[in-house]
Amino acid sequence: MSLLNLRNLGVTFTSTLFSDLNLTVNAGDRIGIVAANGRGKSTLMKCIIGALDPTVGEITRARGLTIGMVEQDVRPALMAANFRDAVLDALPADHVDSESWRADVVLDGLEVPEPLREQPLKALSGGWQRLALIARAWVSEPDVLLLDEPTNHLDLAKIALLESWLNALPRDMPVLLASHDRAFLDAVCNRTLFLRPQNSQAFALPYSRARLALDEVDAADIRRYDRDMKTAEQLRRQAAKLKNIGINSGSDLLVVKTKQLKERADKLEDAAKPAHLERSAGTIRLANRGTHAKVLVTLDDAAVTTPDGTLLFRTGKKFICQGDRIVLLGRNGTGKTRLVMMLRRAISDPSVTVDDIKATPSLVLGYGDQALADLDDRQSPHDTIAHRFDVGDQRARSLLAGAGMTIEMQGRPVAELSGGQKARLGLLVLRLKEPNFYLLDEPTNHLDIDGQEALEGELLAHAASCLLVSHDRSFVRATGNRFWLIDGRKLIETDSPEPFFEAARG
Repeated sequence: MSLLNLRNLGVTFTSTLFSDLNLTVNAGDRIGIVAANGRGKSTLMKCIIGALDPTVGEITRARGLTIGMVEQDVRPALMAANFRDAVLDALPADHVDSESWRADVVLDGLEVPEPLREQPLKALSGGWQRLALIARAWVSEPDVLLLDEPTNHLDLAKIALLESWLNALPRDMPVLLASHDRAFLDAVCNRTLFLRPQNSQAFALPYSRARLALDEVDAADIRRYDRDMKTAEQLRRQAAKLKNIGINSGSDLLVVKTKQLKERADKLEDAAKPAHLERSAGTIRLANRGTHAKVLVTLDDAAVTTPDGTLLFRTGKKFICQGDRIVLLGRNGTGKTRLVMMLRRAISDPSVTVDDIKATPSLVLGYGDQALADLDDRQSPHDTIAHRFDVGDQRARSLLAGAGMTIEMQGRPVAELSGGQKARLGLLVLRLKEPNFYLLDEPTNHLDIDGQEALEGELLAHAASCLLVSHDRSFVRATGNRFWLIDGRKLIETDSPEPFFEAARG
């Protein structure tokens, strides 16, 4: 049964986000919406819920259809409310007293601990705030559920919880979700929509298989376009030859034939559709200045503790060697960030052993954290580059343009950039430092799928030595060649991240 029908839908602001979009949403559809940052995913959802009118086209909804929408951010007015009250607030006012039990059922389903239910949202982590938004959307039992970047701020355990929760919904419940998390899309979706300015493509497949099908369609389009252009060029060459012969011989028949060949070439060129070229959100490049040292960092059974001195774990004797791409695995609160900070301190002062960690003197650190704290929100991107690096004004502008920032955007405060733009600026800063060792904490946060794949490719292409922390399973699988796991009070090496990923589901 069709619940939503999108016909010839299009939205244009300063540029076209999508056009001629046709999509039918039926019972049981779990549709992943995939596009680069700023390319229309949230806009499409706003059109579906009626918060935004499309530029062209129409949306038909089944009679009486209710839609629950999970947005990316908590409204400021809700931040003071406790978890449970924020969920109750989503019910109609006249239903709160008689149906408050609904909130408890939803919170039980999302495994929200009882103590947290009485905590104000402003005191909770971004992950719990995200689950509060999901609970708010679900408490009124909508007919269709829309989720915009639902895995943002979630650790692996909460992502696994969300996957299980979505897969446990009634089988006929349609869900549309926009996400850059490839593993999550594969786990919960049975259809994938690749949203494009023209010729959006939909497949009745989860993301990874749909991506392969999309690549085949794009490759076929490229071959078809090239063939049509080649045929048109051949027709024009034939027309030119016949024209010369016709002029020299005075043959009216050849003149007519020349005109026909030109018309065929014109029609072929007019009908031919260029293959889709994704507009880049900005190039991601890394550098690796290299080092002759084989062992970059030595951990001599370092003790990782809380700020008050409580032991979290000990590292044992560990070495980070040239070419290692080590992924640090562990549940939230086990001490991953504490170890990253200890490594950062040791590398920053290689002349001494810091916290039982010794770095080789030739190390040049490229450090990036998930909060992008190395960027000053008050500075402009241009000042960020021009003041830190001796590159000159024109070179700074060229580098920023390559990272996807227009001249106008280069002069704005960093605080006004989107998360994706900030991430690309942060990676540009890392590149210009020309490090030979990267320490990366959640580097794919805010990056779209193209950006994630570009970062993976750069780490591999430059044989970059790094230690990274990430909740992105696809990124971990693609980049890691060693895996350290915080297991109880010990840091152990494991052959694969898969047992940890499975344990997170439990």
